[in-house]
Amino acid sequence: MRTVLNILNFVLGGFFTTLSWLFATLVSIVLIFTLPLTRSCWEITKLSLLPFGNEAVHVDLLRPEGKSHVMNTGGTLLNVFWLIVFGWWLCLAHISTGIVQCLSIIGIPVGIANFKIAAIALWPVGRRVVSVEEARAAREANARRRY
Repeated sequence: MRTVLNILNFVLGGFFTTLSWLFATLVSIVLIFTLPLTRSCWEITKLSLLPFGNEAVHVDLLRPEGKSHVMNTGGTLLNVFWLIVFGWWLCLAHISTGIVQCLSIIGIPVGIANFKIAAIALWPVGRRVVSVEEARAAREANARRRY
């Protein structure tokens, strides 16, 4: 089922959003001072291409022992810069694609996936794209550590 939904996403506008993320990745490579954003761009490009079966989770959830306040502060500053330069237009691209996809009944699940990616597009630094199973296991392990 995931494969069918991923193909449907690609056909109904996922190609456009994936190209937008690839463009943002290339711009972040060309502009030297934005190189720290490149990893996040590439991660969300993968999610935009294959949203079903993958999930974006924060690095702190995957590796809680590696938490660093300095890295979190740097990530927040990068996210603010990202929001101003790239985030708003990528978010609008996902929202507009999601609205168009939701116009047909068959495109509603794909449109909802684009709305979820739109929220991630605003604040992507520090997120990694992993399989749904790996994200579930990380959440369960994190819950066991907390309680």
